[in-house]
Amino acid sequence: TITAPGFYAPQGRQMRAGARYAGLMNIVQSFNSGGKRIANLEMETAGIYGLASVLGHRAISFNVILANRATQQFSRQPQEVIDLCIRQVLEKLATSK
Repeated sequence: TITAPGFYAPQGRQMRAGARYAGLMNIVQSFNSGGKRIANLEMETAGIYGLASVLGHRAISFNVILANRATQQFSRQPQEVIDLCIRQVLEKLATSK
């Protein structure tokens, strides 16, 4: 997962103003480090981790892949997928030490 530096333009969405980092999506999609690739783009995690660190808290994030921007395929049941993820994460947190 990579945290995008913004919401619309950095994700490759069309905007009236140009993107600050032209071709960011192509760079992300071509990244490869030892066979590991970036499969998810989101907007909040880096900020949440930074804020948690500054405040002395611990933070965790989980991502549900709802869209494939490269192929323009989107989840047909996004709410069900999100609900399942939330239930699974809460169950794991409740049973871990």
